[in-house]
Amino acid sequence: MFFKKIALASALALSAGGAFACEINARVNIVGNEFPAIQTVGAGAAECSGAEVKKNLTADHKDIHVAGMQGDPAEYTSAIVANSTLTILMNDDLVRPLDDLVAKHGQALSKSQLITVDGQVMAVAFMANAQHLMYRKDILADLGVEPPKTYEEMLSIAAMIRDKGIMQNPIGGAYAAGWNLAQEFNNMFIGYGGTFFKEGSAEPNINSEAGVQTLTMMKALTEYMNPDFLTHDSNATNAEYRAGNIAMLNMWGSRAASQTTADGITEAVKNGHAIAGPMTVGGGDIPASTLWWDGWTVAKNVSDEEAEATFIAMMNGIRPDLMKDKDIASQAVWLIDGYEPTEAAVGVFQAAQSGTQPYPMVPYMGLMHGSIGNELSDFLQGKESAEQALADIEAAYIAAAKEKGFLK
Repeated sequence: MFFKKIALASALALSAGGAFACEINARVNIVGNEFPAIQTVGAGAAECSGAEVKKNLTADHKDIHVAGMQGDPAEYTSAIVANSTLTILMNDDLVRPLDDLVAKHGQALSKSQLITVDGQVMAVAFMANAQHLMYRKDILADLGVEPPKTYEEMLSIAAMIRDKGIMQNPIGGAYAAGWNLAQEFNNMFIGYGGTFFKEGSAEPNINSEAGVQTLTMMKALTEYMNPDFLTHDSNATNAEYRAGNIAMLNMWGSRAASQTTADGITEAVKNGHAIAGPMTVGGGDIPASTLWWDGWTVAKNVSDEEAEATFIAMMNGIRPDLMKDKDIASQAVWLIDGYEPTEAAVGVFQAAQSGTQPYPMVPYMGLMHGSIGNELSDFLQGKESAEQALADIEAAYIAAAKEKGFLK
């Protein structure tokens, strides 16, 4: 409901105060994703003086942040996280409550930016995100069709594009085996009305009709994707789009602003690019997407001096005067005072307004996400049935959940 309220208010000015003075006296080392908004936050943190600020912003962040925060002292003093990754770090007790640092240095923060778990502030959110439709309005206009509002319509339009010889593989999606593929499953599964767990428990509930429908639709979409779709993460999918090889894709709102400004984009794509909200599927009215926030944490296994320096540096990375820069303001749906929504924010706002559900933040969702990502490739390559793939996911999840103590 958090993001829905934001969108309906048509404003995201959530904090108060001016530029944040940044002087630190202990090391700061940040790990996080690499898209433009996070690069901006990291660069802002690195402007601090008095001690060294290091950054490791990489698409592989999810593979290294746990190991990088398990040591004592931890290698990284802060991990930039989202709904899913915060729970992973909390499951291993790797991030510290921030209430004392918020009281001392976080007066500029809004309550809505404070991600609270069991009454304690565990992260500070700086942007909202969601996956939604991006498409080539010029190609659809030439076909005389409106942008798809459902995945069924997307398939129909893709068939028209291929039949007319415009593109062989007109659909794009971040279907790289692992985390990306699992997230595409999550989106579609929610759109079909699926629930990941049996009510009130950690028992899995995806080997269901909604699960089979989800896999059937995902397989149908891959028939119109690059044959190497299992290697295509967000970066590779966007590269295909910018090169003019894709007409429709489900992509993160945090990538929207750079779709027409990145190197290598063709003039046709630049002039034909358009954004819409997330699609539905199967006749449902819940978008086949999820609402997200991105924010930062402070590692538990660091000294109090390093924790304080990290908090101060990260506050500098989200200071309100950054919103005066139009290029920065267009990078995300920022949760920062002074932010005014741009055209690139349309998809995320529509996602919130149309009732898109937040990504589940139950502590065992990370285990489910990992199991899905590890077990879907064989099905999409035609090596097993949907039912077998779902059974494999549940078996892998149950084993992991028992190991972590979520199931007996």
